[in-house]
Amino acid sequence: MPQVSEALQRMDRELSLARQEKIKLLKLVHGYGSSGEGGDIRIAVQKHLVELTQNGRIRACIFGENWSKSDEATWKLMQSHAELKGDSDLGRRNQGITIVVL
Repeated sequence: MPQVSEALQRMDRELSLARQEKIKLLKLVHGYGSSGEGGDIRIAVQKHLVELTQNGRIRACIFGENWSKSDEATWKLMQSHAELKGDSDLGRRNQGITIVVL
């Protein structure tokens, strides 16, 4: 169980590595929180990803609670990446994941 700062550093390293390897999509598994209330890491990761999107460092992020065919951003992403239609978390409203588009 890393501290929030360590989790954010790990995420930034993985995003950089993915960019270097020309990976376009990532599914981050950050968890929901051990108390069932929504953990500090999830909240910090989501906030940081929104900032990265606003700063142009990533193209987009779709939080697990929105990862559904009925979500406009999800549907648009699935149009260009048909393999996502088989994702096991699609439509489950899993708050412990986030899809990142680099």
